[in-house]
Amino acid sequence: MKMAAPVASKTGSGSGSGSGSGGHKPAFPELDFRSGARIEELNKLIQEFSKHEQREYDDQRALEIHTAKDFIFSMLALPPLSTLIPEPLRPRTSWTHWSSAVRGDVSEGFPGVNAPAQAGDKTHLSSGFCVNISGMVQKLDQKLPVANEYLLLSGGVREGVVDLDLDELNVYARGTDYDMDFTLLVPALKLHDRNQPVTLDMRHSALCHSWLSLRLFDEGTISKWKDCCTIVDHINGATNYFFSPTKVADWFYDSISIVLSEIQKKPQRGMPKVEKVEKNGTILSIILGVGSSRMLYDIVPVVSFKGWPAVAQSWLMENHFWDGKITEEEVISGFYLVPACSHKGKKDNEWRLSFARSEVQLKKCISSSLMQAYQACKAIIIKLLSRPKAISPYHLRSMMLWACDRLPANYLAQEDYAAHFLLGLIDDLQHCLVNKMCPNYFIPQCNMLEHLCEETVMLHARKLSSVRSDPAEHLRTAIEHVKAANRLTLELQRRGSTTSIPSPQSDGGDPNQPDDRLAKKLQQLVTENPGKSISVFINPDDVTRPHFRIDDKFF
Repeated sequence: MKMAAPVASKTGSGSGSGSGSGGHKPAFPELDFRSGARIEELNKLIQEFSKHEQREYDDQRALEIHTAKDFIFSMLALPPLSTLIPEPLRPRTSWTHWSSAVRGDVSEGFPGVNAPAQAGDKTHLSSGFCVNISGMVQKLDQKLPVANEYLLLSGGVREGVVDLDLDELNVYARGTDYDMDFTLLVPALKLHDRNQPVTLDMRHSALCHSWLSLRLFDEGTISKWKDCCTIVDHINGATNYFFSPTKVADWFYDSISIVLSEIQKKPQRGMPKVEKVEKNGTILSIILGVGSSRMLYDIVPVVSFKGWPAVAQSWLMENHFWDGKITEEEVISGFYLVPACSHKGKKDNEWRLSFARSEVQLKKCISSSLMQAYQACKAIIIKLLSRPKAISPYHLRSMMLWACDRLPANYLAQEDYAAHFLLGLIDDLQHCLVNKMCPNYFIPQCNMLEHLCEETVMLHARKLSSVRSDPAEHLRTAIEHVKAANRLTLELQRRGSTTSIPSPQSDGGDPNQPDDRLAKKLQQLVTENPGKSISVFINPDDVTRPHFRIDDKFF
């Protein structure tokens, strides 16, 4: 174990600390007591990591991102009746004007967008292929709600954006398998009607988990979802239907597989190439190739609720770091059931409560320096603690939220404190492991590490001790990994690994014609028409002639 200690050299002609001109002590760099690392050096390493991790995307790449999103959303449901709730997480590009490809008011930016769209701005991209595949999954058996509301998160499930178990997930690596990753929560049931009675049966579950009974629903809903339920017959002759996360996940995977198979039989110009479709436990992972980009979408079937669960009501009574920064109404606007069970729970029946929608709001109140430290810490632990599975990035996210509640706001707002925050997160994580205690931020009585054995927690605690002894070296390793991933991405782009399909605005015609002409045209239109509704239709058979609409005027 490395035990570094700083050694100060003597200055001046005398031997006393006050010797020399005026008796001034020599300036000494700020050091980390545990490792001896210079805080200034750690700050620079974190800044370098952030620079490489938060890539800048040009208009071409941004348009490819939105083409992939169009494809996923159009395949799932009917665009005029669907709404996107985006997460404004990591600034990655200068493309600032798209808000949603799916019809619906959106007042926040889409992940991968540098700035949120203006309030009232309803900028849409409607590719020609989207018209032909519109709502194919919903039309298949009418199970998905026609008017639906998705939550799109920047980062895949493996990045800890949602509290899901990672044990059953295949390993994907950025650079090797994909360039950008997103998580999409798709409500199979949307329970937003306050007149609809709902039974969350927590009698058989650990804290933060529940069964969902459909017994109070109408016959039409029960009949529609009966094949995705486990059935329990009571002594009195009554039958109870419990919405099954595993059966819903199987149905969701089968439905999307059927639709993608049909779509691929008749590929259209500009349509993303489906490079991989895999079922990872209860999650569906799709990798799409668009132009020179590969996008990973982890799609999760969920149950969506308005309001706030009674089991988390006491959390609202406490003081929190976001008090006065955002309203309580924004924080408690809704929650989800995600398809994951507790360590001893019954997989076929048990769902996990998720507050991903609230976390999107809370993230707005976290300083950029703390977020940089969190991203760097996550990059270090995601590989180091990958085997055996015990700690996920979601645990680290929870610890960061607890730290925000614990520490003064003016301290966390310091721009040059990223190194202190990184070291503190490592300390917190090690403390949680040694004590086998990591409370859920929204339901503190739920200990997310309770099920771990002593051998596993001590193994991971020792690994973290090595990180804490030399954080600079582990940061350098993380930087090399992200640089290598970026090099792989650039190399694949140069080789044209996904250019078998044209980019969304390319017709494969005149090679001298600029590839970004549509992006530039749209950028110009949005700039010249602030606050107006702008739509574009691209004919897949003739992408050289896009049609634009500004409010009610066509040209």
